[in-house]
Amino acid sequence: MFVKQQKKDSVLQMKKVSLWKKIWKYRVLTLMCLPAIIFFFAFSYMPLPGIYVAFVKYNYRDGIFGSNFVGLQNFEFLVESGKLFTLTRNTILYNLAFIILGNLFAVTVAILLNEMQSHLFKKVSQTMMFLPYFISQVLVGILVFNLLNYDTGFVNGILTSLGMEKWQPYADPGSWPPLLVIIFLWQQTGYNSVIYFAAIMGIDSETIEAAKVDGANGFQKIRFIILPSLRPTIVILLLFALGGIVKGNFGLFYNIIGTNSLLYGTTDIIETFVYRATMTDFNFSTASAVGLYQSIVGFVIVMTANYIVRKIEPDYALF
Repeated sequence: MFVKQQKKDSVLQMKKVSLWKKIWKYRVLTLMCLPAIIFFFAFSYMPLPGIYVAFVKYNYRDGIFGSNFVGLQNFEFLVESGKLFTLTRNTILYNLAFIILGNLFAVTVAILLNEMQSHLFKKVSQTMMFLPYFISQVLVGILVFNLLNYDTGFVNGILTSLGMEKWQPYADPGSWPPLLVIIFLWQQTGYNSVIYFAAIMGIDSETIEAAKVDGANGFQKIRFIILPSLRPTIVILLLFALGGIVKGNFGLFYNIIGTNSLLYGTTDIIETFVYRATMTDFNFSTASAVGLYQSIVGFVIVMTANYIVRKIEPDYALF
């Protein structure tokens, strides 16, 4: 028994020495990773004790750990109020649309850019598609309001000139799911296509030339060479995106919808609810409960998706 323990201790000691040797050997790479390590430690691990707020009735005087412990009472309030289902449904459905359509459009745009023969036109197109990504969400909200405003909006101006009735999108909850998806795609597609375009540039040119020699046309090249080569990139990006499937795009929703309660049924997501709960109602406990619920659901989805991918194609799994 003593010999086994001694061997175990020696193995652990060797592993520790080996770890420090690797760190020293790759010290330049370690220093390059250090800012990211510090960032995640400071903003992802140090705030973890704050999860306790979700289980107390928080007040400023007593602080986090001095407030009265209420157990799952904050979660019960969310379930009984009926908001939790609506918030989860809206957040997941919007993110599914963003992920699926966003990746589909990004792949399509990347392939189209790759097929362009004019180098100048390709660069101009990339630049034009990049511009919406760098526009502030506040400006996007102003642009959308100027387009869709009932009284002086550009769209209603055209409808009036054509003798048609005015459209009231800010009083119609059903209009916003497609509108928000279109706005997201307009702003994100150009940026997201860069990753896929870079992956296409990494495909062996000799393989494509050999396919051309064998008589493959453009569609066959895309179907049998480019798309299969993009599959690992697509799967990995989808897995990363699934990790944030319950984390909504707060900037997009808040700056476009704002505090219009008429539209909450189809536009209210977890982030906007948490913001209102903390900044308007000062209900930190309920907001923390929603955030904890959000993290747990996201973790379960990522682990499930990764497990399925590992069973189907182990090389494409994250871990």
